[in-house]
Amino acid sequence: MAADPEIVQALSSTDLFAGVGKKALNAIAAQARVVNHPEGKDITEEGGGAAGFHLIRSGDVSVTVHGQPRKDLGAGDYFGEISMIDGKPRSATVRAKTPVTTIALASWAFHPILDDHPDVAKQLLRVMCERLRAAEA
Repeated sequence: MAADPEIVQALSSTDLFAGVGKKALNAIAAQARVVNHPEGKDITEEGGGAAGFHLIRSGDVSVTVHGQPRKDLGAGDYFGEISMIDGKPRSATVRAKTPVTTIALASWAFHPILDDHPDVAKQLLRVMCERLRAAEA
């Protein structure tokens, strides 16, 4: 399946995938799909299954953890990457505040890409390490 150039461009604009080679990025994009979510829909539910990653293309979402509001997200932001990687339950509830369009990547489609393209795993590790260092600072 050929990758949509717009999805490739959108994914490459995130820190998660910015350092990934073209071949791997095309493989990731080929597995992704555009999903529309109506206003008010819970896109992910805290404690729920690890279905995958979402990159917001348009719209705004609210994020809550243990019922406490966190920073709202909008176009260019993403969520679900941790559960996509480790397969553990969702750490937050993400609800569409407006109609939202995301680029979604299912965890079961993503894991084989890690096996075939080790540069993706290296990039994810770099980003996660940067986050950990920032949280410790």
